[in-house]
Amino acid sequence: MKKKNYLKGARVLLALLFFIPILLFFVDFADLLPDQTHVWLQVQIMPALLGSMWIALIVQLLLSVVIGRLYCSTVCPAGVLQDLINWIYGKCRTKKNGIRRFSYHKPMNVLRYALLLFTLVSAFSGIASVALWLDPYSNFGRIASNLFRPLVIWANNGLAEALMAMDNYSLYQVTVSTVTTAGFVSGIIALLLFIGLTVWRGRLFCNTICPVGSLLSLFSRKAVFHIAIEPESCVSCGLCEHTCKAEAINSKDKTVDMSRCVDCFNCISVCAKGSISFTAKQTKQVEASVQPVRQEMSTTANSRRTFLATGATVVSTLPAVSALAQALHQEGCQCGDDCDHADCSHKHGAGNGQGHKNRKKWPPITPPGSLSIERFKDLCTGCHLCVTQCPSQVLRPAGMEYGFDYLLKPHMSYLNSYCNYECTVCSEVCPTHAIRPITKEEKATTQVGVAHFFINRCIVHTENTDCGACSEHCPTQAVQMVPYKGTLTIPQVNPDLCIGCGGCESICPVRPMRAIIIKANDVHKQVEKPKQEEVKEIEVTDFGF
Repeated sequence: MKKKNYLKGARVLLALLFFIPILLFFVDFADLLPDQTHVWLQVQIMPALLGSMWIALIVQLLLSVVIGRLYCSTVCPAGVLQDLINWIYGKCRTKKNGIRRFSYHKPMNVLRYALLLFTLVSAFSGIASVALWLDPYSNFGRIASNLFRPLVIWANNGLAEALMAMDNYSLYQVTVSTVTTAGFVSGIIALLLFIGLTVWRGRLFCNTICPVGSLLSLFSRKAVFHIAIEPESCVSCGLCEHTCKAEAINSKDKTVDMSRCVDCFNCISVCAKGSISFTAKQTKQVEASVQPVRQEMSTTANSRRTFLATGATVVSTLPAVSALAQALHQEGCQCGDDCDHADCSHKHGAGNGQGHKNRKKWPPITPPGSLSIERFKDLCTGCHLCVTQCPSQVLRPAGMEYGFDYLLKPHMSYLNSYCNYECTVCSEVCPTHAIRPITKEEKATTQVGVAHFFINRCIVHTENTDCGACSEHCPTQAVQMVPYKGTLTIPQVNPDLCIGCGGCESICPVRPMRAIIIKANDVHKQVEKPKQEEVKEIEVTDFGF
């Protein structure tokens, strides 16, 4: 019995060692955790596949051959989250024999392997859109960054306010500014999907929808170490089947479907006779569980209904995100003569009376290190880790303003902030390398966009008053003040020096349409590094009185 408890206890401990750092890294609004925490994400299978981290991927597949799908119960944060949901649900309902009752169901191989094939083909074709919706890690990331993180911030703000009432200023108020409508909706849908499927059928998401689970199932079918039932001592009490959240144990036939078993070891813990073990010994019962694929595909009327219901659940999430995100996709529009939003509902100034429906939209500004918009779209799965880790909070998840293929992917928004000249955090933490790691020197010469100046909006022109805020906040000297009228000076942009950091746009006092706006480069360019002004050394011989 001690050995059985040890297996489950070790699995739970290992799951917490992975889950807690990853969760804290997403909700860490005070930047308390080191950026190196992102190494926990390098072992996630979908990011490893898209980021060409073949060693991590091969190690995970080999582990599945040896010990089965332990990844799904320990390493995958979405899997651990489902276990927590299942545990909470089990505590909140009437239980028999102290456990939540599950029952064996045949696998829906047609659906899960079709989704796996579609995902793999899309990934190798450079299209990450399928992974964005089905990848368990990315869905967990959107839940953590758009739901859990705001809750932590609001709790912090409430506690800070209570402490300030007692003249204690150890905590400070924080503004929730990185959550967009589309990001919030995506997090809600992902969480409801996890809750619904977990409450209904345990690990149904992992064994039917998740392409990572389906990939690992191909390697875990004949795992060296596996769950085995000893037929001589087994009395077919059904406890193992009723506690199997993967619905992989058939207590009547005394078989275990290792393609769906996630190595939670719950079955070992509840077996009163000690008939279940995690062993390398081959038995006829284990062999019987690995049935031919054609035989597994035969389903009853109930499994057909489950197939259709699960498929409908997945498909229904896509238009829901699209429709809800479309409703408020114009947050913070910077309507200009070349509006950067498609189908914008805002109008131009008096006398125009026409919207931007027929105007060419500006492309999204992608972070330095992404190299190009197309490359970024192909590799980013919208986990929103870069959004939460950005110190200047300049990254925002996109809605439908840049099209469906860019939905939920981060873009640079300079409404309230700008990209720090020497910051490379997003490139360091991106698990898929959609944002390639770059040095501070590379960052200083990477042009993600170019500032465009609209003189008819500038207060120097409209109000005949001095300003120069854009020039003062330009770190590369790309915006210079040149003579205009009398003693007035007006901004002038040198595109050969501009890196598109947004310092000028974020500080521009003109509202609602700013006088200087960054237009994205489809492909990032390299520019000259600004020359340092010579500082003359002056020897002071007296105080000058």
